[in-house]
Amino acid sequence: MSPEILSLLMLAGVLLLAVSGAPVAFSLATLGLGFGLLGIGPTVLPLFINRIYGLMNNAVLPAIPLFIFMGFMFEACGIAEKLYDSLHGLLGRISGGLAIGTVVICTLFAACTGVIAASIVTMGVIGLPGMINKGYSKELASGSIMAGGTLGVIIPPSIVLILYGTVSTLSVAKIFAAAIIPGIFLSLLYVIYIFIICRIKPDYGPPMKKEEVSEISAKKVFLDLLIYAGPTLALIVALIGSIVFGVIAITEASAVGAFGSIVLAICYGKFSWASFKKAALVTLKTSGMVMFVTIGASMMSVVLIKMGGTTFLAEIIMDVPSFIPSSVSQWYIIGEMMLLLFFLGMFIDFIGILFIVIPMFTPIIMSMNLDPIWFAVVVNFNLQVAFCSPPFALSMFFLKSVAPKEVTVINIYKGILPFLGIQILGLIFVIAVPWLSLWLPGLLF
Repeated sequence: MSPEILSLLMLAGVLLLAVSGAPVAFSLATLGLGFGLLGIGPTVLPLFINRIYGLMNNAVLPAIPLFIFMGFMFEACGIAEKLYDSLHGLLGRISGGLAIGTVVICTLFAACTGVIAASIVTMGVIGLPGMINKGYSKELASGSIMAGGTLGVIIPPSIVLILYGTVSTLSVAKIFAAAIIPGIFLSLLYVIYIFIICRIKPDYGPPMKKEEVSEISAKKVFLDLLIYAGPTLALIVALIGSIVFGVIAITEASAVGAFGSIVLAICYGKFSWASFKKAALVTLKTSGMVMFVTIGASMMSVVLIKMGGTTFLAEIIMDVPSFIPSSVSQWYIIGEMMLLLFFLGMFIDFIGILFIVIPMFTPIIMSMNLDPIWFAVVVNFNLQVAFCSPPFALSMFFLKSVAPKEVTVINIYKGILPFLGIQILGLIFVIAVPWLSLWLPGLLF
């Protein structure tokens, strides 16, 4: 059997096992081992050992558990809850104010954790019941949490960005710098949409009643924002800034962030050994999942590369039909890659996608003289869309696990659709306007 057919069968096997609910890590590893022995032979085993050793010897990977720990310690501090209450007092008097506040907190949380599940679950527990009790549309409430929570894919210190830099051997600091403006831009688009839709349909996000407004102290609201948002923002800006400006490496910065989250928990009087133990255990489970999937995906990708599967798939993508004008052939190829990413994102974990597409897409991008840092942002922007795209939107399962009983899966699906359109619009804008991603890295580097 030809290597091309084996490569296609291996990718088909990935989709089949993903749909059947099989564990992603072991599915990828089993497929890599089986097809490797079938298509390459016993010599594939040393390839696995070298690839896995290279991954485990990577100096950037330890940043992942440290950033995860930082995020869960922030959650234990109750910072999100305090910020939500403060923003309720600040923005609750305008239509859609709570949903806008939710997106703002999710943006801040994305910069704290880089872990999508933590952001969505936290805001699902805190924000969703609060918005529903205030008369908000279930669709708008759930959609704002899902869309805002998935900002953790694109806003540094995103785990996805770290893994992309690791697999592609690009500078993680440059990718971080390139992703900051597009991430904030997408968050701003969410806020604009919520503001407009609540103006058109006031019952979607009703403002606070006059008696509620009179009971809120403006002084206390601003004081709470200063106390809880100030130190958190200072830590985030210091971390991301030190990475981007090259003051310290990303791994050391993640260690500083993890230590800083413990210090903040102590300062807020929220630190306890129980919360520390819980954060450590969740970090261990999450990091273990990420590492096992990374190993399985790397095993499959090395087989795909060795059999020539990535080259074969790249040739298919590069085969532009004759009726496509040469002036737009580049955009046609990028469109094909984006559709493939979007399709894979509905079924496969983002780690598996990165290990499949980076070896396939990178030669194409280099042959078209496009900036690989810009393309890294485009890929991760697309993966952010995939986290929200039905039928297997991971963010939907995260939210449903903590949502009140009256919020159904249909409510969540309906709620995410407008935000999905905004994400696609944002993706098109990031592709069409490269300077949105490249201006800050060009300025700094």
